[in-house]
Amino acid sequence: RMLRRFPIESRGRSRKLREVGCVTVVCTFAFIARAGLVIASEIDPSRDGLDVLGHPARNCAYYASCEIIPSGLVLYVLRKLPPRRERE
Repeated sequence: RMLRRFPIESRGRSRKLREVGCVTVVCTFAFIARAGLVIASEIDPSRDGLDVLGHPARNCAYYASCEIIPSGLVLYVLRKLPPRRERE
């Protein structure tokens, strides 16, 4: 809905499409990483897998790679707020 205001060849529209693309890529890679870890832990249950409570370094690496870094990247991409509308 928001992109309909911009002409097709405008700079604002291409910037918004680039932002949406970046957020999509970050979220997709975070989901794929988490899904890969879950599948790997289900395939080979003899390894510790996702049971990382006894391994603080592995726990930190898991949450950093699947939660914190993707969230930070999304916040970085969306760091600019649109200007306030003036009251009429």
